[in-house]
Amino acid sequence: MPLDGKALAKACGASAGGEVATQLCRAEIGRFHRALETGLPLTVACTQESALFEEQREDSGRDTPVTYVNIRETAGWSAEAAAATPKIAALLAAAAVPAPVLPAVTMNSQGVALIYGRDERAIEAARQLSSRLDVTIMLNRPKDVPGQPRMDLPIVQGRIAAARGHLGAFELVVDDYALPSPSSRAALVFGPARNGASSRCDIIIDLTGGTPLFPAHEKRDGYLRPDPDDPAAVQRALFEASDLVGSFEKPKYVEYHPEICAHSRSQKTGCNRCLDVCPTGAITPAGDHVAFDPFVCGGCGNCGAVCPTGAADFRLPPAATLTERLRALLLAYREAGGRQAVVLVHDARHGAPLIDALARFGDGLPARVLPFAVHAVSECGISFFASAFAYGAADVRVLAPARSRDDLGGLAQQMALTENILVGLGFEGGRVGLIETDDPDQLAAALAALQTREGPSGASYLPMGRSRDLARQAFRHLHTVAPAPVDTVALAPGAPFGNLQIDVEGCTLCLSCVSACPTGALSDNAERPQLSFTEDACVQCGLCRNTCPEKVIALEPRLNFTDAAMRPRVVKEEEPFHCIRCAKPFGTKSSIERIIAQLQDKHWMYGRSEMVDRLRMCADCRIIVQSESRIDPYAGPPRPVVRTTDDYLAERAAAETAEKKTS
Repeated sequence: MPLDGKALAKACGASAGGEVATQLCRAEIGRFHRALETGLPLTVACTQESALFEEQREDSGRDTPVTYVNIRETAGWSAEAAAATPKIAALLAAAAVPAPVLPAVTMNSQGVALIYGRDERAIEAARQLSSRLDVTIMLNRPKDVPGQPRMDLPIVQGRIAAARGHLGAFELVVDDYALPSPSSRAALVFGPARNGASSRCDIIIDLTGGTPLFPAHEKRDGYLRPDPDDPAAVQRALFEASDLVGSFEKPKYVEYHPEICAHSRSQKTGCNRCLDVCPTGAITPAGDHVAFDPFVCGGCGNCGAVCPTGAADFRLPPAATLTERLRALLLAYREAGGRQAVVLVHDARHGAPLIDALARFGDGLPARVLPFAVHAVSECGISFFASAFAYGAADVRVLAPARSRDDLGGLAQQMALTENILVGLGFEGGRVGLIETDDPDQLAAALAALQTREGPSGASYLPMGRSRDLARQAFRHLHTVAPAPVDTVALAPGAPFGNLQIDVEGCTLCLSCVSACPTGALSDNAERPQLSFTEDACVQCGLCRNTCPEKVIALEPRLNFTDAAMRPRVVKEEEPFHCIRCAKPFGTKSSIERIIAQLQDKHWMYGRSEMVDRLRMCADCRIIVQSESRIDPYAGPPRPVVRTTDDYLAERAAAETAEKKTS
């Protein structure tokens, strides 16, 4: 492939150099060792021989950090290779961005395996694994399963009614559980069955061919579910299962910050975005917050992409690191003379093989298409897409399988939100799109059909903060360079930006909404009855609306670019009511007067002026006055005098006497 060493050195910021290696992994390996001796972070533009380079580094005894990047299949092997220098510089710059160390959780497996099937194929699979694993066979509704001459493996009947857990810690509830009869002859016969049996195991191999035991089952570590009618798939699963003994580390994909979670407050539900998009069920409600199970999490990144506050922080890599890589890619491309950049987002499992096939057997990627590898394409949220355009990308395309294993609903929502905002600012539509294909030729056709156009004037700011902060930085820049900037852009319901419409007349300033707001968008004033709203902090979770006892709050999804959105604005304020005893302000004047009007002369406790005055006192003074008073606040009016028969007879006699006197 053609390489312009001097141009690449200049694009990468080197003051000298530019010598291109042709046999770095063989005759020129000494150059690699000399670079290791510097101790400085090293980037090697070769992934094919990375294993050899790592072996050389280990033999040298040096701990110099080395990063490997592919510039051959992604850039050099292309029909447009002669114009790929800016692209190669961009790939090198992005690879040089260091990634933080990701914490991990440990799963321990003792090799206790359950083979769950329907017929003798489960028994045969168990026999293959019996020398490596502690195997039990469970047959679901077995029919005509031949009797076994030697019961050297435990066989039971049962149907798994419920399952939970992961590699090394599966827990099962089994119905129709029964043991085989020792006198089974032609076919296995089972004894009396019972429901509700429980079982534990480390590994499950599901050969039933029925409904999976878990959602997104391919992401559940330790659960293998090959097609029982595909012998090759079964053998691959058995081979994989045989190695699942010991301790295994798994990345802790998500760091959760419950203090800013907008899920619930005081048993009022607000945001359910992460719960709605999690494919594995790793996220569950937990009171005012949610709980993340790192052992079940499949690392799709959906939760981090849709979380409006950043409480679900996807860490492979963190949003700031991902954006820093994006920044390095697009800045290097621009500074090396590249134009009309298209960022092609892909994963290693599906996208990388397609790009490799296109380079080896086709024309390769166009020079302006910059491949950007991520752990999972569904981790890309509004902050990623907005940042790509803020740094100068003309288009962004996400490469996904034709039949994706992951639910891409969250990704589609984030892409639509980005498109909505870009169009609202006057940019051409269609800048964000999804390419769903398993065919490299179809990928090439989709890229060739892209419109050739310039991107926004690129920024160079450093990304800082969580995903929401990154999105705000990007949108503020895009607003300054927009073809038709506007103060606000209306968004679809469910967007994480917006305003609140509050019926001021119906608001009583009870401030319940302030205590419910997880982001501080609603605030009060310690000095006087006042409600303020900061639009830039509102995530449209709806907790304030659901908490308000007067039901006077409505959500208005929109993106406000004005400076006023970043400052608190007073929604309502009133004069405070002053205690008639100590003059301390408490409550609002209108609220106290409304309460008095509703209770005075209408409630038996407030028939006396002394009791009404207590409504005009602060909480401290009410206690003092009550302790000094001899009036029982719970005493009612005087009870009527009891009348007896003698009273009625006396009244009758008095009336008769008076009548005689008048006659």
